[in-house]
Formats: sequence, C-alpha cells, structure tokens
Amino acid sequence: MKTYSKNPEAVSKLTPEQYRVTQEDGTERPFQNEYWDNKEPGLYVDVVSGEPLFASADKFDSGTGWPSFTKPLEPENVVENVDRSHGMTRTEARSRHGNSHLGHVFPDGPREKGGLRYCMNSASLRFIHRDQLESEGYGEYLKLFSQEA
Repeated sequence: MKTYSKNPEAVSKLTPEQYRVTQEDGTERPFQNEYWDNKEPGLYVDVVSGEPLFASADKFDSGTGWPSFTKPLEPENVVENVDRSHGMTRTEARSRHGNSHLGHVFPDGPREKGGLRYCMNSASLRFIHRDQLESEGYGEYLKLFSQEA
C-alpha cells in the first residue's frame, strides 16, 4: 500500500492561494475556483501529499460555488476537527497525511446519500482524470469508473 506524507517540495511549489488555503486554513472565493463545476470523471487528491480524498462519483452541485462531495473516497484520509473560528462552530476537514486544510463538512447534503456535504477548496485539491489514474500511480481506483461513460 502506498504511503503518503506532507511533501516539502510540493509545499514549496504551491501558488500563494494554495498556500494560504492549505497551510493557513484559508477559504477561496466561491464560483471562482478551479473545480467547483468540474464534471470530468476522476479523483481529487491532496495537493501537498497526493493522498486520495474524493471521487467524482461522489461530487454534486451544491449551488455553493465550491466542489462538494457526499463522502470521502478514503475516510481514513480525511480528519474532522471542531473549528470555532469566525464566531461559529463548524466541522473542519483536513487531510490526514498532508495536514492540509481542505474545507468544512456540513449536514445539508443530499439526504439519500447520507446528508453530508464535504465543501472543499479547489486550492487544496489536485484533480486526476480517469484516463491518467494508471500513469499517476492511482490505478487501483480505475474500477470506480468502469460504469462511467
């Protein structure tokens, strides 16, 4: 099994926005981020560690302007913490191995899929298209896309 960790070289290559979001717990602007309306089949991995986080099959249009998912692909790769910043209590999502701030989890997702909305920042994610999974080292996830056109 592949191991993942916070990669200092990856951190040094982050854009200022990616650094602000992943390392300083920032939030990007809605509807002005890379993946909010991406409908391509593939995986979303941590931009710092490469650990697999979400699959396109679990992505839905929440109307919020951020990529939203009903569940993590690998639940053990997403750590949930209490976030009391900005005068409210929320559930923060972080990557386990990269310790990147990903976004927040809300209880207003599709009821038929468990009711959760993992509202993520595109700046925390790297998208790997289904057709690149094998060459990028994520071939074991190809089976998730055998039914997709």
